[in-house]
Amino acid sequence: MSIPRIEIYTKFGCGYCYRAKQLFEAKGVAYEEYDVTMGGPKKAEMLERFPEARTVPQIFIDDMHVGGCDDLMDLDRTGKLDMLLGR
Repeated sequence: MSIPRIEIYTKFGCGYCYRAKQLFEAKGVAYEEYDVTMGGPKKAEMLERFPEARTVPQIFIDDMHVGGCDDLMDLDRTGKLDMLLGR
């Protein structure tokens, strides 16, 4: 099974972003972080991928939109996150 690609769009000082990253780090999973604090091309990319995005983090696993921090935590509580991570 291949390692999933995890992408997180974040902003500086965001507690929810920190929590989401901490969960992936606790699971020993690498992720790509895109800082959209100042807008720019990565923020435009985030909105293109999920136009309804109004908050951060916005998390994608293998190009599937997972949602934000609360959504990620819900997936973890139900065991579905480990399934997405190939565990």
